[in-house]
Amino acid sequence: MNYHQYFPIDVVNGPGTRVTLFVSGCEHQCRGCYNQSTWDVRSGHLFDSVMVDRIIADLSDQRIVRRGLSLSGGDPLLPANLDTILALVKRVKTECPSKDIWLWTGYVFDELSDKQRAVLPYIDVLVDGKFEQNLADPSLMFRGSSNQIIRLL
Repeated sequence: MNYHQYFPIDVVNGPGTRVTLFVSGCEHQCRGCYNQSTWDVRSGHLFDSVMVDRIIADLSDQRIVRRGLSLSGGDPLLPANLDTILALVKRVKTECPSKDIWLWTGYVFDELSDKQRAVLPYIDVLVDGKFEQNLADPSLMFRGSSNQIIRLL
């Protein structure tokens, strides 16, 4: 898996202070997407064990307390990303059990594959649904368009 960008301190993508990982690769390619540069699965940087260790260290840092991890993209639930995302969320929940995990996906909850659903027990919030430009609303919290649903898991 590749990732496009990592923010060790983020206050925009979910509640509280967080770490945020924008993965590479998205097949939805929504009209009006603000992250078009993440669509190519080959873009960005290789996501490796060093990056996983950095995420864990940042989540564990007591100098700047983070509430949790946000996973966006691209699409973390893109089939090409699933094995790595599943390993990451399992490790975060094991080593940082008090931290919450939010995940944004263009896939719709009811249509997730069994492999995509395997990630759900390890995350706390799923924001699902493609960005729909005609339903865009900048006043919405943590989502870009009104069709997207914030699901507490």
